[in-house]
Amino acid sequence: MYDPTVARLTYRALLGRRRALILGALPLLLVVISLAVRGLAGADDQTAADVLGGLALATMVPIIGVIAGTGAIGPEIDDGSVVYLLSKPIKRPTIISTKLIVAIAVTMVFSAVPTLIAGFVLNGNGRQVAVAYTVAALVASIAYAAIFLLLGTVSRHAVVLGLVYALVWEALFGSLVPGARTLSVQQWSLAVAQEVSGGELVTSDVSLTTGTVLLATVTVLATWYAGRKLRTLTLAGEE
Repeated sequence: MYDPTVARLTYRALLGRRRALILGALPLLLVVISLAVRGLAGADDQTAADVLGGLALATMVPIIGVIAGTGAIGPEIDDGSVVYLLSKPIKRPTIISTKLIVAIAVTMVFSAVPTLIAGFVLNGNGRQVAVAYTVAALVASIAYAAIFLLLGTVSRHAVVLGLVYALVWEALFGSLVPGARTLSVQQWSLAVAQEVSGGELVTSDVSLTTGTVLLATVTVLATWYAGRKLRTLTLAGEE
C-alpha cells in the first residue's frame, strides 16, 4: 500500500519552494508569538494551554492539513497530470494510501514539532501541556490529512472548502458552539490530549473512547472513499 515513486513525486509537489514557504509560515508565527507571550507574561500553565489550544490546534494544524492534504493530489487532478500517474501499473488504493502517508507526515512535521517547541517555550511543559497538545496535533494530523485528501479528490475547489472547514467550523464553531464541538476533529484529538495531561488544563467535550473511534472512523472512511473516487476518475478518462 506504499509506492516509493508516488511518494517521491508527492513530497516534491508538497515541498516545492512556494508551498514550503506557506507551510513554514504558520509554525514560525506560532513560535514567535510564544516567545513574545513568554517574555511578557512569564511561564504560566493556563496561558500556555490557551495559546496552544487556540492558535496551534484550532488554527495552525487544520490549515496545514488543508495545504498538505489537498496539495497531495488536487493539483494533479486540476492540471490533468494525474492521467499519467493512473496510466502506470499501480493500484488506485496504493496511490491514495501513499499520498495519504506523505500528507500525514508533512502535516505532522509542520504542526506537531512547532507545537512541542512552542509548548516548551511557553511553560517548559509544565503539567504536561506541551506534550498533550503535541499528541493532539499528531492524531489530528492523521484525520485532517485524510479529510482534505478526499476533498482534493472530489472537488476542484478543495482548498477553499478546506479553509472554510478549518477556519469556520473547526476554529469558530468547533470552539464556541456546544453542539458542533462533538463533530470536530479538534475535540476528538483533545480527548486524547486530555488523557495525556490528566484532564486539568486540557479538556474535551467528548470521551476518550468516542474521540478515538471517531478519529479512526473518519480517517478510514475518507481514505476508502478517496480511493473509490479515483477509480471513477480513471473510468471516466477511459470513456
